[in-house]
Amino acid sequence: MEIVRESIFVTALRTFCRMFFGMIGILIAFFLFSLLYSSLTTSPLMVEKTTMQLVPDAKDKRQLVSISAPAILQIPIHGIIGDPQKLTSEMIGNVLIDSRTHLLSHDRVKGILLHFNTPGGTVIDSDAIYRMLVEYKARYKVPIFAYVEGLCASGGMYIASSADQIFADPSSIIGSVGVVIGPFFNIYGLMDIIGLQARTLTEGIDKDMMNPTRPWKAGEDDSLKALTSFMYDRFVKIVTDARPRLDRTKLVNEYGAQVFDCVTAQQFGYIDQAMSNRNEALLALLRAANIDPEKPYQVVALTPKHDWFSDLVSGKSPLISGKVEHVFDFGQLPIREQFSYLYRP
Repeated sequence: MEIVRESIFVTALRTFCRMFFGMIGILIAFFLFSLLYSSLTTSPLMVEKTTMQLVPDAKDKRQLVSISAPAILQIPIHGIIGDPQKLTSEMIGNVLIDSRTHLLSHDRVKGILLHFNTPGGTVIDSDAIYRMLVEYKARYKVPIFAYVEGLCASGGMYIASSADQIFADPSSIIGSVGVVIGPFFNIYGLMDIIGLQARTLTEGIDKDMMNPTRPWKAGEDDSLKALTSFMYDRFVKIVTDARPRLDRTKLVNEYGAQVFDCVTAQQFGYIDQAMSNRNEALLALLRAANIDPEKPYQVVALTPKHDWFSDLVSGKSPLISGKVEHVFDFGQLPIREQFSYLYRP
């Protein structure tokens, strides 16, 4: 028997060639798969951005019924409004769009139940979500009810103004109609003490307004005050138009941006039903939507999908970038530099 020996160099070269051409094959396959994915995602057959989940009905049952049965869409308004990971106007927009397609097509959704536990958030997202809900309700002629289980403050009240009725559980905290931006800090005096200097190059009057590294000028925050007043007036109008029992004069001059227990909130007109529960709110919504609770109906939630392949194609995936992002949740987003409808106890 003859034993064939080869040099270490030849063996290494053979191994390298196998690895090299293997990687070429993987890249070609990845490229072809990317083209296929792009063509599919531009097709009307793959437009859904959410995944449907079954939610308990008024009898606390979670079971699939016929796709011809009417459906209630439950939308959670949880956490800080504007949190890019949890709650943005884009996410809610995708939920509303997908509520008219696929298993929920043919006008299955007959009502929306908003489930609140939020301190509010950015002005932009709060207003956008409110307007989308109002437009949805008008276009498809469906009732919208709200149920508060925890906190419905500031931007939460703004969005809840899209609802026909608001229910709240015994532990709920409600209110905080107001606008906030800041706080702004000025460290000029401290910099002077420690001998630190800073320079900002700008064009345009007040382009660096509220710059913390120089003395503030009188009146440089006038435009911010005007914007805050405009947003506050709009907030007050939207809430008082939606809640007729909520007196505008008392809201502005007495209640202010305070928060209240559910009983007081009902007394003042912020909500319709205190000391309630989700099933009571759901049954009231079913009646408003002309759905017989004794006949089959479905309660569903639509949760955003995480498109891992888009991340892979765009290079956002850690498999491509080689970076892993660590996100720490400290309870609130750093949105102090934005105009916010946000309750900050």
